[in-house]
Amino acid sequence: MWPDQRVMQMLGIDLPIIQAPMAGAGLSDLAVAVAEAGGLGSLPCALLTPDQLRTQFGVIRQRTARPINVNFFCHRPATPDAAREAKWRRRLEPYYQEFGLDPNAPVPASNRAPFDEEFCALVEELRPEVVSFHFGLPKQRLLNRVVATGAKIMSSATTVDEARWLEAEGCHAIIAQGAEAGGHRGMFRTEEIATQVGTLSLVPQVVDAVRVPVIAAGGIADGRGIAAAFMLGASAVQIGTAYLFTPEATIAVPHRRALAAGSGRETALTNVFTGRPARGIVNRIMRDVGPIAADAPQFPLAGGALAPLRSASEPGGSEDFMSLWSGQSAGLSRAMPAGDLTRNLADQALALLVRGSNR
Repeated sequence: MWPDQRVMQMLGIDLPIIQAPMAGAGLSDLAVAVAEAGGLGSLPCALLTPDQLRTQFGVIRQRTARPINVNFFCHRPATPDAAREAKWRRRLEPYYQEFGLDPNAPVPASNRAPFDEEFCALVEELRPEVVSFHFGLPKQRLLNRVVATGAKIMSSATTVDEARWLEAEGCHAIIAQGAEAGGHRGMFRTEEIATQVGTLSLVPQVVDAVRVPVIAAGGIADGRGIAAAFMLGASAVQIGTAYLFTPEATIAVPHRRALAAGSGRETALTNVFTGRPARGIVNRIMRDVGPIAADAPQFPLAGGALAPLRSASEPGGSEDFMSLWSGQSAGLSRAMPAGDLTRNLADQALALLVRGSNR
C-alpha cells in the first residue's frame, strides 16, 4: 500500500502519478493513456484556443471516464516594449541572414494565453475533475467560479513562500517544483532564478510548511525517484520528461533525438525561447545568446522572433532554434507506451517502498 493516499483519494485515481501538463508536448492521446492506466492524465491548455480545448476534451471524454486534469497558465499579459523587441531582433539578425530571411519582416505573435473569462466559462461547461495552474492562480472571482464546479485545484510552487500563499488562496494540493524540472519554472512570487531550490530540498520543506497534500515534481523519472519523494513526505509525484519518450507525446523528431541522447546532453535554464526561465537541452541558440539573455522580451514575446528561424531549420532536421524542454533525469527514461510507463513506474516505486518498510 502507498504510505500516503491523500492525493489518490482526493482525485479519485488509482496510482499517485500525475502526467505533467506539457504545452505542445501532449494532447488527448497522452492524457487518456495515463488516465486509463490509473494515473492522472493532464491536458495542457496554454497553447490551445477555446475551440481546440473543447475538441480535445471531447475526445478525452469519449475515450475515458477517469479523472482528468486541465492546466492553464496564469501569467500577466506582456507589456509591449518596442525598443526591447527591436534590440532582440538585432541580436538575432545574423541568423536571419544565414537562412536568407528578412530580419525586418513581421514575426508571429505568441499564442500562450492566460486563464480568462472564456476559459473559465469552458471549465464550467466541461467540468473536469481537476484544474491546475502554472505561474500562480487566476483572479479570485475566476478561481471562485472554478471551485464552484467541484474541481480540485492545484498549482506549482518553487519556494516555501509560494506554497504557503497557494494554500492560503485555497489550493487543494500543491505541486512542489524543484529546479531539476523541465520546462517553465512555476515561479510567481520571485524572479530570482539563481536561488531556485532542488526537489530533494524543496519537497520536505513544503510538506512541513503546509497542511494540504504535496506533489513532488522535478527530476523524477523512475521508481527510485517516486519512492524517494514519498520518503520526503510527498503524497504523489508529477512526471513530465519521462512521458516525452512515449509514442503519445507530440514532440518533433529533433526533440526526440535530443532526448534519446540522455545524459550525453546537458540541460540549462533559459529564457531565450519565451522570455521566462525554462529548463531545456542546451542547443546552438542557448549557447550563443543565453542561456539567460537580458535583452529577451517579456514572456511570452521572445519566441516570436525565433519562429522563422525554427521554420527555416527544422525541416532539415536541425534542433538549433527550437525549445528542447527536458528535466535533468532524461537519461533515466525509457521509450514505451504511456500506459505501460505509468504502471511500470508505480510497480517499481511500490516494490521499493514495501521493501523499505519490511527492513
